[in-house]
Amino acid sequence: MLQKVFLILLLGNIMLADFKTLSTQEVQNEIKKGTVLIDIRRPEEWKHYGVIENSHKITFFDAYGNYNIEQWMKTFSEIVTKKEQKFILVCAHANRTKTVGSFLSKQLHYTNVYELDGGINYGWLDKGLKTVK
Repeated sequence: MLQKVFLILLLGNIMLADFKTLSTQEVQNEIKKGTVLIDIRRPEEWKHYGVIENSHKITFFDAYGNYNIEQWMKTFSEIVTKKEQKFILVCAHANRTKTVGSFLSKQLHYTNVYELDGGINYGWLDKGLKTVK
């Protein structure tokens, strides 16, 4: 039931996202400042493409689009400990980050939610930047 409510809320708010998209250069600058990166892709994606160094890996959607919001939030809140803490979400193409970012900003009122423009594929790897496995 909670998953259905979550999906309805997301669909209603996706166009009203209150989070910011950062360019590759802006993300690199934030990394230098120590801003937390959270990679929400799946394990097979991390293995295949790697992750941006020092990213926290927390899968949100499985291969079938399912998720466990309670478990994800438990792990997430161990990394992002305050609603005002700045963090950057990363996925493959910045589609999942839009959904999760909207939820975190609009529904849970996190105030410094960011995403990598184009995701790791178009916002990082296509720019010739490295990942780690």
